[in-house]
Amino acid sequence: MQVEERNDREEIFSKRVKAGKRTYFFDVKSTRAEDYFLTITESKKRFAPDGTFVFEKHKIFLYKEDFEKFIEALNESFGKVKELMPDYDFSKPAFPFDEEKETGWE
Repeated sequence: MQVEERNDREEIFSKRVKAGKRTYFFDVKSTRAEDYFLTITESKKRFAPDGTFVFEKHKIFLYKEDFEKFIEALNESFGKVKELMPDYDFSKPAFPFDEEKETGWE
């Protein structure tokens, strides 16, 4: 089921993170009631059956009352992965990205 965004949601801030064949978007939006929330979108470029490109997107809506619980769970999960992979250098990107060779994929 695909949910259409309503036009009453104004985008306040957007951050794009390219990660290999995926791009993540972190968007702060507002409602008519001047409330704020975050959407996290994963976008992957795929081939359609007819050979054309399509973007497959998955979106999470995160509301202010859940921010602290979300951050806590995310940090705990990251910590567990780092504990399981003590020899991995997490400071280096897994997919080096050269801005000059950007493909324009979203």
